[in-house]
Amino acid sequence: MNLFDYADVSKKSPSELSEKEAELELERISGEMAEHDIAYYQNDAPTISDAEYDVLRKRNEEIEKLFPKLIRDDSPSKKIGSKPSEKFGKVKHKVPMLSLANAFAEDDIKDWLTRTRKFLNLSEAEEIEIFAEPKMDGLSFSARYENGVLVQGATRGDGEVGEDITANLKEILPNELTGDFPEVLEVRGEVYMSHENFKKLNEKREAVGEAPFANPRNAAAGSLRQLDSKITARRGLSYYIFGWGELSENFKNYSDVIDFIESLGFEVNPENSEVNKLSEVVSFYDNIFENRSKLPYDIDGTVYKINRLDWQERLGKVARSPRWAIAHKFPAEQAKTIIENIRIQVGRTGALTPVADLKPITVGGVVVSHATLHNKDEIERKDIRVGDAVTIQRAGDVIPQVVEVDFDKRADDSAAYEFPNSCPICGSHAVAEEGEAIARCTGGLICDAQMVERLKHFVSRDAFDIDGLGAKQIELFWEKGLIKEPSDIFTLERRDKNSLTPIRNWQGFGKISAENLFVGVNQRRTIELHRFVFALGVRHIGQNMAKLLAQNYGSYAGWKSAMVKIASGDVEQYDELLAIDGVGRKVADIIKEFFAEEHNIKALDDLESEVKILDAEGVISDSPVARKIVVFTGSLVKMGRSEAKAKAESLGAKVSGSVSKKTDYVVAGEAAGSKLKKAEELGVSILTEDEWLELVNA
Repeated sequence: MNLFDYADVSKKSPSELSEKEAELELERISGEMAEHDIAYYQNDAPTISDAEYDVLRKRNEEIEKLFPKLIRDDSPSKKIGSKPSEKFGKVKHKVPMLSLANAFAEDDIKDWLTRTRKFLNLSEAEEIEIFAEPKMDGLSFSARYENGVLVQGATRGDGEVGEDITANLKEILPNELTGDFPEVLEVRGEVYMSHENFKKLNEKREAVGEAPFANPRNAAAGSLRQLDSKITARRGLSYYIFGWGELSENFKNYSDVIDFIESLGFEVNPENSEVNKLSEVVSFYDNIFENRSKLPYDIDGTVYKINRLDWQERLGKVARSPRWAIAHKFPAEQAKTIIENIRIQVGRTGALTPVADLKPITVGGVVVSHATLHNKDEIERKDIRVGDAVTIQRAGDVIPQVVEVDFDKRADDSAAYEFPNSCPICGSHAVAEEGEAIARCTGGLICDAQMVERLKHFVSRDAFDIDGLGAKQIELFWEKGLIKEPSDIFTLERRDKNSLTPIRNWQGFGKISAENLFVGVNQRRTIELHRFVFALGVRHIGQNMAKLLAQNYGSYAGWKSAMVKIASGDVEQYDELLAIDGVGRKVADIIKEFFAEEHNIKALDDLESEVKILDAEGVISDSPVARKIVVFTGSLVKMGRSEAKAKAESLGAKVSGSVSKKTDYVVAGEAAGSKLKKAEELGVSILTEDEWLELVNA
């Protein structure tokens, strides 16, 4: 079975998917969103605009709910924000700025509340108070005050590191606080531009021949991220505070903190409200949705947060999002346009993705000019052709979707699109593995697109993050034959010194650029283990999986040794890899295949001689379960399994899905089965739920 006879799965409802089809859909969605995120966030040159991102994310989350065992390490549900610009200094957030999970219907909110009750082990009779607020469509920021003085401001960035915009925020926020302010306060909020000020700004820009901004959000983001704070001051920006990071005082409820922040002189949204049950949450959403045209600013939904702070702390976070908050997004917007061309993009894994170039059209204030077409089956199912009039849908902040074709407007000479059976870059045959809907180039070792994309991934922000060596530089050095393998990056300066045409003499490069490049490379000769593992670009090894492997193996030497043994057929090591909670057989087999390739081992050896790979940082904890391997089995009564696992990991324990002789503790709840029996056979320490809670002081 191949791509050309495999039934289309991309538009089946999640409940109609088989497990194999669900796995393929999750792979397609994650790859598609990752490539467009890179174009939008890192390269500042999006190949598509805002439309399908939320639609794809929703489909991804629906499939993950039905098939939780298939959740990928590189799932969009685990990613946060975007890379900070190199124009600004970098600020590391002391408390990460997380993104919110999305809901699109009342049932999604109901499910969220049900999950919350289950996690907290609450009865149906116990009320869950919700802090509700409009979801502002602006640019998020954090601002740190020490002894009442604004000392630092930053954008969200990628959630961990943001851009230093202190000078610009001083033009908008209070520079000094009044009243009974705490010693440390880091407020978080949204900078926005009102409709009135947006109109005035564009009128001024057009009057002097400058291009107008597309929408208030772009105008606010562009204004806040000016290198000259005087420009920011003239742009008429506003803000609302929606939360905080660090705070040197204790409160009971989220609403109490917001009230306290307002008392210090900050602006908070007057539409904020406290509600107690699902019907009140729905009423809040309906009221905001019906009256949003009357608001003086743009919003794209509502946000709900568990009000009790002790419950928020127990709920914690999962990957990119807090469990205690969710965003309820407004419905998608649609428009009609023309498909001017269909082209094929080749990704890092060789995936051939068709992209529609559209006649630019504004949808909800955003210009849409590209849309992904997913795969060959999607094109055939909808019978999409060049020249077609189509309806496109915008339902998020990044990617558009082609909803349907207007066949009444199709030209008589229209021809069906023929999906290529070869790679447009290297000419190699393009095939789909059995059961896959995505065709891939088979020329992995000769295809420039794949090799260049792999190198781009290697230097990307979550990998080696080399300043001065971005996508354009990788393409340039590849074309000139200077970088073909990752290790070539670290020998570039030595080779350049002996070159007849050194980089500093290249047209458009210059001495300063060359020096900055070499400095950037040398600054990245030391790297954390998890970033190194992620940088290798092994399929299905995303950031979170890389962190999981680093945490469990501790050092590069330990990880490599175990993986080489697995590749040589060591069953015990393979089983230990599978025992790591979160590692499935598919991931284990791919790692095994990677280390079975001699050229991959050589690439690692070459890198080892050029870079220093740091051991994984252990969780700083004096808990008796720190660095212990723990297995949970059976039903827990006093806390949910998810909460128990999260608690163990927060204390530095390694949670495993299976029992082995290396297991330190098995926590046995009610109706414990085979895992308990195996623990007894191996002599592993067995704890009741109460004994576990006493051990971890929970």
